[in-house]
Amino acid sequence: MLPAVLRRWLRRPKRSDPRLLSQFFFADERVTRVVAEINGLDAELDPQQYLVLLNQLHLSQAQLLAVIERIMEECIPAQRHSRDYLVKFPEELLVDNLGNHMLFAAECLLAGTFLELEEAEGAQLRPRARNLLCSLELVRALLREQSLSQPGTYPEPVRAALVQFDRLFAEFELSYVSSLVAVKSPDEIYRQQEIIVLFCETVERALRLGYLTQEMIDGYEPLLMFTIPRLAIISGLLIYPEGPLSLERSPEQMSRVFSPFYNLLMKIRDLLRVLSAEELCLLERSLCAAEAEDPCGSVTPPAWGEAVPRVAPPSPWGLLDNPCTESPQHPPGPWLEATPGSRCSELRSHYSSTRDMLHTLFVCISGVADQLQTNFASDLRCILKTVFKIVASPAETSEEPGGSKDEDVPRVADCPLCPSPRDATGLQRAAGAHRRPEWVPDSSCSHCSACRAPFTLLRRRHHCRSCGKIFCSRCSPHSAALPHCGQPRPVRVCTHCHAAHLPAWRVRTR
Repeated sequence: MLPAVLRRWLRRPKRSDPRLLSQFFFADERVTRVVAEINGLDAELDPQQYLVLLNQLHLSQAQLLAVIERIMEECIPAQRHSRDYLVKFPEELLVDNLGNHMLFAAECLLAGTFLELEEAEGAQLRPRARNLLCSLELVRALLREQSLSQPGTYPEPVRAALVQFDRLFAEFELSYVSSLVAVKSPDEIYRQQEIIVLFCETVERALRLGYLTQEMIDGYEPLLMFTIPRLAIISGLLIYPEGPLSLERSPEQMSRVFSPFYNLLMKIRDLLRVLSAEELCLLERSLCAAEAEDPCGSVTPPAWGEAVPRVAPPSPWGLLDNPCTESPQHPPGPWLEATPGSRCSELRSHYSSTRDMLHTLFVCISGVADQLQTNFASDLRCILKTVFKIVASPAETSEEPGGSKDEDVPRVADCPLCPSPRDATGLQRAAGAHRRPEWVPDSSCSHCSACRAPFTLLRRRHHCRSCGKIFCSRCSPHSAALPHCGQPRPVRVCTHCHAAHLPAWRVRTR
């Protein structure tokens, strides 16, 4: 019999092999080689080389985890541990290499290296870190052996080890991040979803009344980052008073985004209720056309009752120089039913003119909305990103008269399989070469290649095994065998390749 070392050398996969287990073999080999070099180096004698090797280890581990992630997507897609907890994390933590950071943190915990953790928290996390790293070593050993024997199959022991590793990784990730930063509670996530609904209702109302245009939404106008929260304050206090800005709740029951402004919001609501329909329209238009304000500067709302600086208001308010009195020309709005007439007169009497009253409202509403950009930037950014995805126009699909079904397939820009949208000759070249297309790196793609929807916590990236580009789940729902790419079993493919290229390949091979 041949020696074990010689047998392993003879079974060693080729670098041109496109199968994932073959790619894992070389990624794992790079990690092992760098670790051996670090262990054989005296860091005190050559600190520069030590830093270079540490950087190489970080990069090689990231590549190894990326290959394992793709193997789990291919091997155990229905058994993956839920990652819904990611919505609790601050947005700034959700980076592409978060997994590699978690692995590094587990290694530091196990080695006793100082981290930004209390000793008690570190002691609780250490067993989870140990279990995670032991599971990773088991997965590496099983995948390495499988890549040297049958690199195209995944036996049950490999599947079980991957399921366990995926579960331990998710549990450690949630526990470690929760110990470092304040993650959102389920109640806070629900309240944030309520705010998203309020913002969407606000945008729809603003579009209906002509305050905003669909072109502004589709073009992601920067001004909307300030306009939408300002209009939402009016909508939440006046139009939808039972929503997330309901002041019938206590501050503790409101979202943490708005609860610090509880008292000021009550004053704003009381004054909004005395406005006529015309006055409210002028106020909202002024909040939308805030070019006179410096959008980069934060407007600090004055304490209620303090003297308001006499600043020239936006142009629509120039029509309102009349004293603050109830007049037939300005009938009250329907929201005045709950406000007695004496209370309205009392509130209006605090201001010398309608313009002065609206100017105070403008400053206070802008101050609250703009403070959200400073104090809750991450939350507001997440809310507005979701709102834009909901209210933006759907992707247009061009349909030519008399076109065939293949011509109605959603096109993918710069498809590597076709030099033009209707030419599938690139697939035939790929089939003849029996070579898998090069995958687009996750870090270089932030939008779906078909519908252009941005990737988020809930809209995850998926590679098409046929063209190598990245899509959302809606644009890559199909499965097909790709023997010309070394994929004899059904794998994920995008709608474009499934409809435009795979039929051409099947016809060609008959």
